[in-house]
Amino acid sequence: MSRILQTRVPPLYPPSGPVRVMLFGEAPGPRGADQSGVPFWGDRAGVLVYRALEAAGLARVPAEAYARWDGAALREKGLVPELRGAALSNAFPFCPSRDLQTFRAPSDAELRHPDNRARLSLELATAAGRCPEVLRVITLGKRAQWIFQNLEGAPAFQLHSLPHPSAQGLLQAAPGKGKGLKMIDLQKEWEAALASLLE
Repeated sequence: MSRILQTRVPPLYPPSGPVRVMLFGEAPGPRGADQSGVPFWGDRAGVLVYRALEAAGLARVPAEAYARWDGAALREKGLVPELRGAALSNAFPFCPSRDLQTFRAPSDAELRHPDNRARLSLELATAAGRCPEVLRVITLGKRAQWIFQNLEGAPAFQLHSLPHPSAQGLLQAAPGKGKGLKMIDLQKEWEAALASLLE
């Protein structure tokens, strides 16, 4: 695996118009957002996120991006998504690692650090300021869900949670830990669940 850069990945908002929903992953992935600098952009699990956003009419993804779904390659080609009505971010802003080679989940201490909580509140306030109603927040993964269930002082929002769209996250959330189920079917179910929350 290439060296983790620990790029601080900023949130991605639509260039104009309202924001009705904001998605938060757990942290930028080592081969995706850590390299591209864009939430979910090039992350393995990000393919499912962007496909669901496209199906809901909330994103436009250059067709060639899917041909080589890799953060560094997407950055080199200058390919970026465009959002409409939705915003994207992460519960933790950069790829957590102990050795700059392997990914790990963000810790409780990192997630609840005052700087991180202030960042999340600011990102929510920015989105809520463009939302005509109550902002819907969709968390992807248990770590993201946990911090938003324990986030104080942020603008009001409606919280919805899905399992992390990685293979591990989908298997852990599936009945019987996914025994006897096909990964492609779990991915389709997850995409459909996200699409229903984006309606």
